[in-house]
Amino acid sequence: MDPVAALDESLKKSLGGTTAKVLAEHLGLHTVGDLLHHYPRRYAERGELTRLADLPLDEHVTVVAQVSDARVLTFNGGRGRRLEVTLTDGSGRLQLVFFGKGIHKPHKELVPGRRAMFAGKVSVFNRKLQLAHPEYALLDQEAGSEAVDAFAGQLMPIYPACQQMASWKLAKAVDAVLPSAQEAVDPLPDALREGRALVPLPEALLKIHRPGTKADIAGARARLKWDEAFVLQVALARRRLAETQLPAVPRPLTEGGILDAFDAKLPFTLTEGQQKVSREIFDDLATDHPMHRLLQGEVGSGKTMVALRAMLGVVDSGGQAAMLAPTEVLAQQHHRSITEMMGELAEGGMLGGAEHGTKVVLLTGSMGTAARRQALLDLVTGEAGIVIGTHALIEDKVQFQDLGLVVVDEQHRFGVEQRDALRGKGNSQGEKRTPHLLVMTATPIPRTVAMTVFGDLETSVLDQLPAGRSPIASHVVPAKDKPHFLARAWERVREEVAAGHQGYVVCPRIGDEEEPAKGSGKAAKSAAGKEDAPPDGEEKRPPLAVLDIAAQLTAGPLAGLRVAVLHGRMAPDDKDDVMRRFAAGALDVLVATTVIEVGVNVPNATAMVIMDADRFGVSQLHQLRGRVGRGAAPGLCLLVSEMPEASPARARLAAVAGTLDGFELSRIDLEQRREGDVLGQAQSGVRSSLRMLSVIDDEEVIAAAREEATAVVTADPALDGHPELRIALSALLDAEREEYLDKG
Repeated sequence: MDPVAALDESLKKSLGGTTAKVLAEHLGLHTVGDLLHHYPRRYAERGELTRLADLPLDEHVTVVAQVSDARVLTFNGGRGRRLEVTLTDGSGRLQLVFFGKGIHKPHKELVPGRRAMFAGKVSVFNRKLQLAHPEYALLDQEAGSEAVDAFAGQLMPIYPACQQMASWKLAKAVDAVLPSAQEAVDPLPDALREGRALVPLPEALLKIHRPGTKADIAGARARLKWDEAFVLQVALARRRLAETQLPAVPRPLTEGGILDAFDAKLPFTLTEGQQKVSREIFDDLATDHPMHRLLQGEVGSGKTMVALRAMLGVVDSGGQAAMLAPTEVLAQQHHRSITEMMGELAEGGMLGGAEHGTKVVLLTGSMGTAARRQALLDLVTGEAGIVIGTHALIEDKVQFQDLGLVVVDEQHRFGVEQRDALRGKGNSQGEKRTPHLLVMTATPIPRTVAMTVFGDLETSVLDQLPAGRSPIASHVVPAKDKPHFLARAWERVREEVAAGHQGYVVCPRIGDEEEPAKGSGKAAKSAAGKEDAPPDGEEKRPPLAVLDIAAQLTAGPLAGLRVAVLHGRMAPDDKDDVMRRFAAGALDVLVATTVIEVGVNVPNATAMVIMDADRFGVSQLHQLRGRVGRGAAPGLCLLVSEMPEASPARARLAAVAGTLDGFELSRIDLEQRREGDVLGQAQSGVRSSLRMLSVIDDEEVIAAAREEATAVVTADPALDGHPELRIALSALLDAEREEYLDKG
């Protein structure tokens, strides 16, 4: 049989309709290959009792335990009967309950001393852990002692299961298709596999499902991790290679132009990091294939300055540059700060503009018709060298005279298709040319994630803060345990304002929803430092809202200060007006949602109070905190939470308060989140392809696989000499993703 066809065979054909239907609907498994790659989550030894003390509530579990007691009870005046079975394993006890006609078989089989495997959903009844009507498989065998010992020593695979199909039923299904593992096509080149002492793929699949020893499991895991890492890195290496084949217009540095004029008027010296990263970027821009670079930088490390210098260099060489921002607030903020930094250099062609100047235009979806028409005209004629905008830049109507550089801010907010749609607008002298690409993010990305999710980009890191940036002190404010701490927080905001500074108050919700959430009155009062927070815990209370908190603060602890609100549902002109007034110092306190999370730069703002801080992620809190301490005065960030001290949420806040190192925080963030959240949607296909490989823990494998993949692709770009690898690659990449890789 064709080896590829063996693993592509439908499970319906191999297992029958009923089982195949459950596997498809509840576990997403459709083919023999899918089932073979549905690996056991862990292994239980038949002789070893799983700890009942560690059972998670409301989860479907499989346990190995011994019956210590079984009894039939009657209820409803003797009309109803139930069987209660108590299990033990030395660490804890677990109750099983069976009702009605379903009690006969278990009553006969589950006698004290009997050991079995049980599967069901853990619930609590009368303060005891319980499985209702669990499925079970007896493990005791009436055989000689040798047979029992062999049986007890066996490693039993425990599969990720579902209510409709217990782990041992999955094991039976795997048994039925396991012979097909011999037909698995091995994607790893022989030299690589032998050089790294990895077992062949068929052997790895057999051993992961039916290991004889723990060493079998380790060997199989090591091999299967390599498969996933290597095939993914080959896909990314091919994309990087494809980028180098695309034609781009070289944009070498030109002396005596707008960049030199800009540098000459800078009131400060660039940090060593900024100079180094700028050199990397300018080297890339001078080549005849497109730059494809990720610029990571701590909050406030000066990424915008580096990007602006790159854009000015491209304008000097006769091209245009576009900066894509995820929100209108951020686009307007970038436009304002860039035109301020450039001064008369941003007034090219205007009265009073510099000789070397260019026009810097803003393009967003909500602009008026006349302003929009003028911006589009400035782009198509080349009058505007720089455009800053939102998704509106991607629309078909937007045409450039000669787009040379695309800068994408906060890459994780955009899909790869969006950034490529903008790059598709590159035309030079009537010919299709791919613009250079610079992707920026202030969300620190650990090296492994950068290699996996952004593996098609070369990476530059800005890890120095510019001179003049001040330290930020961060503290957790336990609003529920110590309400006077919250009252003191508002006093600190007043003190900062009295010293001539400004502050932010951040809330998770806007608060103009149609139905006011139950309990919001109480919650808002507690925000003003009162003791009457809802007694039944944070989950019962809706997140605090901007409009409620602003009203409470202006009437209470911040009365007399100039307080304004800012959130995503305001009209763009109103948002811009509030930001301008705040930046100009005409407002004291801004009560806002996370619209201020990235890019907002008001050096005079020194204090930030984040309400319900436990409802934000670690990286998001770090981003928000980066809005203060941007000037000469030190920053203060207060993380307000009603969660109890012993909760994981408070531990997370303590970690944020404990360090300003974004890379350290991103590691903490990753450890606390699921793998899928880490990968997000940044690369379609990546998430579903990683079953064994952990982008968090397997840094060495990923780094080595990237090296090997680059070598293979460099030597054989079409993979003509690696047909098995081509098959694995086409399985990894769905049609849409293949097209995306090809188009570059």
